[in-house]
Amino acid sequence: MDLYSVMPVSDLARALEWFGAFFGRAADEVMGEEHLWQVGENAWVVVDLRPERVGGATITLGVPDFGDFLARLAEHGIEHEPVETYGNGVRHVVVLDPDGNSLSLAG
Repeated sequence: MDLYSVMPVSDLARALEWFGAFFGRAADEVMGEEHLWQVGENAWVVVDLRPERVGGATITLGVPDFGDFLARLAEHGIEHEPVETYGNGVRHVVVLDPDGNSLSLAG
């Protein structure tokens, strides 16, 4: 099974710059108006111009290099909510894209 998680955005140029900084690279694939970042063997984050649906997407990405990921975001001026640490040691943080879509990180 493959997973395609769509992040609806209102300004494609702004979103491509932001998601490029978030993932540290340009989209891995472009299909028509959709820009896809591969985040797992069969998992993709898709950025698509859908102004009528912005702000409602929520995903969580597991990242092995949690601290390094946050440091890279800070270098690009991408802010996040306070980091939480769960009882099992997992750290979690919420990052909002310019349209308010939630990309949580866990590590």
